[in-house]
Order: sequence, then structure tokens, then C-alpha cells
Amino acid sequence: MKRILVIATRQIGDVLLTTPLVHAARLQWPQAHIDVLGFAGTLGMLRGNRDIDELIETPPRLGWRGLRGLVRRLWRRYDLALVTQPGDRAHLLGWIAARQRSGLLPVSHGSNWWKRALLHHVVLSGGDDGQEHVVAEKLALLSPWRGATAGSMPVVPPEDVPLPADIAHQLQPGAVVIHAPSMWPYKQWAPENYRVVAADLLSWGRQVVLTGSGAPRDQECIAPLRDLGAAPQLLDVSGRLDFGQLATVLRRAALYIGPDTSVSHLAAACGVPTLAIFGPTNPQRWAPWPAGGAEPLRFQRRETIQSVGNVTLLQAGLPCVPCSRAGCEDHLQSRSDCLVAISPERVLEAALEKLQGR
Repeated sequence: MKRILVIATRQIGDVLLTTPLVHAARLQWPQAHIDVLGFAGTLGMLRGNRDIDELIETPPRLGWRGLRGLVRRLWRRYDLALVTQPGDRAHLLGWIAARQRSGLLPVSHGSNWWKRALLHHVVLSGGDDGQEHVVAEKLALLSPWRGATAGSMPVVPPEDVPLPADIAHQLQPGAVVIHAPSMWPYKQWAPENYRVVAADLLSWGRQVVLTGSGAPRDQECIAPLRDLGAAPQLLDVSGRLDFGQLATVLRRAALYIGPDTSVSHLAAACGVPTLAIFGPTNPQRWAPWPAGGAEPLRFQRRETIQSVGNVTLLQAGLPCVPCSRAGCEDHLQSRSDCLVAISPERVLEAALEKLQGR
């Protein structure tokens, strides 16, 4: 294989979780040219990744003109396409781009018949109710060429990038990073709960670092924490860092606390002790992949607290957990009673245990 295309047309966290597959492909074919194709704005986690030669960004909505341009750019340019998503467009792009295709398909779907016809190797995905982690599924795309196993490859975070001078000067050893925002309300642990956690950490003498993007939703979630203190003890770096700089902050931290989101996956990959607050999502599929990816990697479907490697995961004890739905009402703006049921005291207890162990 001289030219390989990895198709990862999903969100930022999903893109980061393709890096074990990319790394495995690089080890299998050290001299190959490996590109990753994804949506514009989602590939930032991959910038500077030494396993990747080129990042190809495409708009989520191409239009006919954009599609024609992309077809001209990709047409049979590659020897192998690794299609990491089951969507129609991802599979069509794989067929356009490469002579051989290996791709993910759901166990049962009406479009499987034509996608199977395009693939040389099929990996069946159990979906959000499945028991196999998405990283392991993606690694299985290479199984015809190598014995890829779930525990053999790490998630590869961005390399360190220097911080802005004022942040570098104020960042203290032993800081706790708190990432309060979630992309969707159904994954959102209440900002008021993060406020309680941050206030106690500050009272213990810990520096608290607030992270997030500059987007209005992120800033709205961070706002209730801002009046708890002043820099440097409470350091708000939201909206000021790219993913490489965020990785720099995380590698220097004593603890990370956050929800089911891409930054929690990044924190775990950077090796910081990671405390992840999960609601409706199945951790067997989507728990942050511990640093190094070493065996055994088996999260339980439901456990009020469980740890694997540097990742500790908290869930509510409700019998419906995890439902693998978009909250109680099954839409992006839904409430999730399982997140309401996780108290700040539980998070603080787990945080104290992590910090004492550290």
C-alpha cells in the first residue's frame, strides 16, 4: 500500500479516536503516504500528527460543484480507503478514492447491500448498544493486513505547542483542569455542579483551570464559575488555546474533570488522571481511551464508579443507565435525569481520591 486514505467524517472526538487506526497503518506501511479526510473544523486534533501526511477538509454540505471538485481530487488516487463511519457519503468517497476499501457497517441497515458491494473488507458495528469500543472497531478495519487488537494502539494526542506567555507564566504545578461545556444539553452536567466542585478545589489550595472554546454555548457554561476567584488561582483559558496548546496544559495538570466530550478523550490520551462524568452514553463504546491503550480495556456498561488506566468514569445508579439515547426525551436539547442524579459531592470524593493517589 503506497497511498492510504482514512475517511473520518464525524465530530472532533470521533476524529481523535481514529488515531490508533492511523498509527497502526503507519506501522504496517512505514513508507506509505497516509491522508485523513474529514469535515472542515473537525481535524484540529490531528494537526502535527506525525503519522499523517495530509489533512483533507471538506464542507459538511458539498453541493454539486464541491462534489465535482472533490471527485477530481480523489479519483483513484489511493490504494486503500479505510472508511471509519457507516454513512452513505463516507462509503461513496471511499469507492471514488481507492482501489480497495475496508469499511464499517451497522449490523442491520437497509443500505448495507450496496455498501457491502463496494467493500473488500467489512467490519460490523454493534452501534451504541454494542460492547466493543469504537477504537477496537476501527482497528479491525486493518485485520486483513495485520493482527490489530483493541489494546495494541494508543490514541495519539497533538504534540505540545507553546502557550501564550501570560498563561505559561501563571500555570502552576498540580493544577486541576475543569471542562464544564458539553456540545449538547443532553450530555451537560449542570454548570452549577461544576461551580461547587471548583469552589471546593480552590478551598483545598488547588489552582483550577477552566477550558472551553470561544463559542457562545461554551462561554455560557463557563460563566457561572468565573467569579469564584482571580488569576492565577482561577485561570480561565477558554477560547484562547488550540488543541496543541490545550494538550500542553493537560500534560502539566494533576487532574482533569469533564463530561462526555472530545476534550475528555484528549485528556485521557495525554496521560492526565481523567474523571469523566457520563450520562446516557454507553461507556463500553465511548469511554475515554486510557493513555497507552494497554490491555485489559473493559469498561462495564453500568457501574457507579469504575477505573481503567488513568480514566475514572462516574455514572448514576439509575436502572435505565445507559440508555444510549439522546437523553430522556431522545433529542439533542433533552434533559438527562441520569446526569441530574450525579451529585457534586460524588465528583469531589472521586477527585480527592485521584489527587491523593497522585
